[in-house]
Amino acid sequence: MPPRRANAATMHSDPGATPVSALPGVGPALAETLARLGLERVQDLWFHLPLRYEDRTRVTAIADLRPGERAQVEGVVEAVERGFRYRPQLKVAITDDSRQTLVLRFFHFNRSQSEQLKPGTRLLCYGEARQAAQGLEMVHPQYQRLSGDEPAAVDELLTPVYPTTEGLGQKRLAGVIAKALALLPQDAQLELIPAELCTEHGLTSLREALLYVHRPPPDANLGQLTTGRHPAQQRLAFEELLTQHLSLKRMRAAVRRRHSPRLQGTGELRERLLAGLPFGLTGAQQRVSAEIAKDIAQANPMLRLVQGDVGSGKTIVAALAALAAVESGQQVALMAPTELLAEQHRHHFTHWLTPLGIEVAWLAGKVTGKARQQALQRVASGAHVVIGTHALMQEGVSFAQLGLVIVDEQHRFGVQQRLSLRDKGADHEAGLVPHQLVLTATPIPRTLAMSAYADLDVSSIDELPPGRTPVQTIAISNARRFDVIERIHAACLEGRQAYWVCTLIEESEQLRAQAAEVAHAELSAALSDCRIGLIHGRMKPKEKQVVMDSFKAGELSVLVSTTVIEVGVDVPNASLMVIENSERLGLAQLHQLRGRVGRGAIASNCVLLYQPPLGQLARERLQVMRDTNDGFRIAEKDLELRGPGEVLGTRQTGQLSFRIADLSRDAHLLPAVQQVGEQLLAHHPQQAEGLIARWIGAAARYAHA
Repeated sequence: MPPRRANAATMHSDPGATPVSALPGVGPALAETLARLGLERVQDLWFHLPLRYEDRTRVTAIADLRPGERAQVEGVVEAVERGFRYRPQLKVAITDDSRQTLVLRFFHFNRSQSEQLKPGTRLLCYGEARQAAQGLEMVHPQYQRLSGDEPAAVDELLTPVYPTTEGLGQKRLAGVIAKALALLPQDAQLELIPAELCTEHGLTSLREALLYVHRPPPDANLGQLTTGRHPAQQRLAFEELLTQHLSLKRMRAAVRRRHSPRLQGTGELRERLLAGLPFGLTGAQQRVSAEIAKDIAQANPMLRLVQGDVGSGKTIVAALAALAAVESGQQVALMAPTELLAEQHRHHFTHWLTPLGIEVAWLAGKVTGKARQQALQRVASGAHVVIGTHALMQEGVSFAQLGLVIVDEQHRFGVQQRLSLRDKGADHEAGLVPHQLVLTATPIPRTLAMSAYADLDVSSIDELPPGRTPVQTIAISNARRFDVIERIHAACLEGRQAYWVCTLIEESEQLRAQAAEVAHAELSAALSDCRIGLIHGRMKPKEKQVVMDSFKAGELSVLVSTTVIEVGVDVPNASLMVIENSERLGLAQLHQLRGRVGRGAIASNCVLLYQPPLGQLARERLQVMRDTNDGFRIAEKDLELRGPGEVLGTRQTGQLSFRIADLSRDAHLLPAVQQVGEQLLAHHPQQAEGLIARWIGAAARYAHA
């Protein structure tokens, strides 16, 4: 570790560039944990922004609790019950001066914990109230025991909740961020947008915005903060969108100066594949396929985004592009964000291409040992098509001649990840880089595509293949949860399968997994004659695959899952989907989830379970889901429904490509962002570099967190 004096000098000249290890109390182990979140410099901590806020500044009477709301309550333990039906659980009933009872339910507990919660113990609890059969309950609330008659100590400020990682609690992370904020310089040193541009576009102090979002006062507008519409958040969103715009513009200019191999081929493999398919291409698939063929036949790198609704047939279009590359003597790499989705592509490509004599190699995180060495050899010696997860970008993976890179669900990867795969295929001697094709099932309105993918040309597959069954969608209050479970039971007895998706919007994979475990226990108890599976993000890839394979094979009736099944899972017999807390999700994600059913000939249904009371905009969004299955219409409506009181877009769906900006919510900032971007690139290139280093320097690492 460098001497303290050197650190002090660094802090003085540029406190933001100081390594986090220079902060008091940050030893090597903590520094390593912070690095997993991409937090290596002090300025990374300044811009590690809260996901949401908790109001622990007051105590709510149990009588005033509302289902779906997070609140802090104080009460005395009246009764304790330990149960072991299906799985261990601890139920603790507390009451307060309002003479109402609240049940605290724990599925993970130890003996000493249950002994501490004796009748007569006073507790201060914080959690989400939810409606259960016997009244309100909190599942796994945070709590502290109060001794004697001491009054409950409430917080003075709203409590920020940060994105975190295994082994790093909120309190410890907040403590490190507080130490970093103490080094925040004055505006003149911190600001990278020239003063005249700030004045012209009404941009307020960056320093004040940062301090506000990390430490909102108790009278802060929680509604604005929850939806990301507070002026302080909007100031930061502006700078983040500006940085993204600058980096994409700079990247596009750099790529356009490079050359790529011309992928023309004879078209013979394409004809053989099409002749063997049990279906014909739609007009939209033919049009987009022709656009790609024209691009890859050029000596300039293709940078094309193909957006198409769930089930519109993007995969076959990608396969046709891959054939042109193979005919031209080049390799193809296809990267997907999850092993489930990568497996799906492997299945399709193997089924279509192996009969044509094309070798399909597989490289994912779970391929280890001898199998991995063999796969690496196949890739290095020229395997035609290589499919995998981000394992394709790891060291030790080298391609013989990579001509085309296909990236599925690009929004799950940082732009930097896409580029690192491109760089693997660069032929530095010949100065060649591979063509890039990006696929997404999240349709993006034109206004946003200009900013989200400023480095890509956009094609749309805007018609569905014939034979897809439209999904009937209904919205049902959580109060009727038991009716929904009965309906699932009836469907399972008829031999059909169902998904139950838990969409707890949380900062931690651990709590998400816990929510799924609670639902799994509840359904296992209610549907004792059905086999219920469980998938969540904390399971090992192999475990997930075993459960998924059992579901595909029809051995499981219901699959309880977090949103890991959002993309790429194809089980034609699954005809019923239940989405919990549906009012909290953006339209695009609801539509993605719904796309997992209706993949066969059976009439399919999607049930949107919501916590009443619903706000006006939440009601409108659920109505849109009932009215249409058209992803492009849904994307436009998502943009149109921006407004107060809503939680939309990527911040809440666990996609960490943005820290605070939201392309749907913040679309109104884009014209000014583009104007300021042009000015910076033309007249202030150094400041533009500084912004990219500040926001994107850690973003590729951040996306791995």
